Amino acid sequence: MKLELDEGLIADRSAPGPDLYFRSTLPSVEPKAALTILHGYADHSARYAHVMGALAEQGIACVAIDMRGHGRAGGPRGACGRFSEYLDDAAEGIRLTRERAKGTKCFLLGHSFGGLVAASRALAGVRDLSGLVLSSPFFGVALEVPKIKVLAAKAASVVYPALSLPSGLSGKDCTHDAERARAYDEDPLVFPNANARWFVETVAAQERALESAKRLDVPLYMFIGTADKIVSVGAARRFYDATGSEDRTYEPKEGLYHEVLNEPSWKDSVDAIAKWILARA
Repeated sequence: MKLELDEGLIADRSAPGPDLYFRSTLPSVEPKAALTILHGYADHSARYAHVMGALAEQGIACVAIDMRGHGRAGGPRGACGRFSEYLDDAAEGIRLTRERAKGTKCFLLGHSFGGLVAASRALAGVRDLSGLVLSSPFFGVALEVPKIKVLAAKAASVVYPALSLPSGLSGKDCTHDAERARAYDEDPLVFPNANARWFVETVAAQERALESAKRLDVPLYMFIGTADKIVSVGAARRFYDATGSEDRTYEPKEGLYHEVLNEPSWKDSVDAIAKWILARA
């Protein structure tokens, strides 16, 4: 199938904020469904081009955005004032998706930190989604952060919110695919640090999401690698178990790392996403 590709800055933002970047991949025929994609922390939309292409081939119109401070979007790298700013960014992505695929049901996919943003958006009471797909969602870290570091981050977020420290992440922690792992490490748009204010805001958002998970009533599809070294598999499962959705699916990916959609078996995972979405379109 011939695909229609586009990218650029999102025009006419409905809320104030830095420039946001987008890329879209649309089927040349009328789409069967539409999907907005939110990347992870220190991540960006271009790393999902292969996923978007494979989904568009199956009739799903895809729009991915670079949230503020990421990729080609404006704003200090990885920084935020409040977590709610990312919800504003997600809303812009959903709005653009609806414009590009009028008349189709709209779904939201978030990976890692983007999964936390996507879940928080779905919990915000805005009834504009037909389903939620969470890829290795970030409801907690795989290894507990020492309390002294948490206290230091809280202090820094007030006194010096721009402070960033090395995250310690590398491509080999994300995927078994050596080529994709190397591409991650060499990607100039992937940054190696974590911002103090972002960390504090994110921990608070995780707590809110886990506490209010029972309010989530949209169809939910969550998948996560059982060997994820970055986010907590247990925290993701606790969120899933607490949701109020009557239509929900949890799929553990045996032995896979954090970036399931960049593992050697990524096509199988994309096919599963497409099947799930199209069954609800």
